[in-house]
Amino acid sequence: MKFFATEILTDFVGLFYPRYCFACNLGLAKGEETVCTACMLDLPRTDYHINPDNALFRRLEGRVRLQFATAFLLFRKRGKVQHLLHQLKYNNHPEIGQTLGRVYGEDLRQHHIDEKIDAIIPVPLHRSRKRRRGYNQSTEFGKGLSESLQKPCYDDVLVRITKTETQTRKTKLMRWQNVKEVFHVAQPEGLHEKNVLLVDDVITTGATIEACVNMLLNAGCKSVSIASIAYTDEGK
Repeated sequence: MKFFATEILTDFVGLFYPRYCFACNLGLAKGEETVCTACMLDLPRTDYHINPDNALFRRLEGRVRLQFATAFLLFRKRGKVQHLLHQLKYNNHPEIGQTLGRVYGEDLRQHHIDEKIDAIIPVPLHRSRKRRRGYNQSTEFGKGLSESLQKPCYDDVLVRITKTETQTRKTKLMRWQNVKEVFHVAQPEGLHEKNVLLVDDVITTGATIEACVNMLLNAGCKSVSIASIAYTDEGK
């Protein structure tokens, strides 16, 4: 009876406050969450977790020591992925990151990626930027992955100690210089011999990722792998 009453209340509220897909802005059907089924199926998936020698791994190969590198989606300007990321980062919708993390986490689990990692660590925001935004979008993605992969997500281990300028419109060299020596591992003893999955929202040149990976390896991680919501090759 309680469940039935909740269903009625949910339907009633939906009449006055309809929920919309963050990718296409059309109404969500019952049972759909954040992104409608049609858009979720239409999103440009990379399937990098199936191919270890993928474009993202090759981009970072030789720059940092990685166990594997993967991304859920391909980023294209003015596409649905860009729209979702804009809503996630700037319009106060952390649930987008969590939903995408849960969906991609199921893909990764089906290919036994959960057996290769011990913990999930998000790329951090500077505390002033996190305070202004209210959350770290990479942490929200990490929470979703954590739920599906059943691995802990720690957002207080890797810390950004210097506030950097936005990476947008910077060259590859400028991006690398912008993030050089801006991260700190707050609790290195907890990383000793751990296989860590470092997660981010979007990877372009990989400058931020490179800095974070080196910091984690120097802190004693056994291995570091990468997973992001999206990857763009525009930084080539």
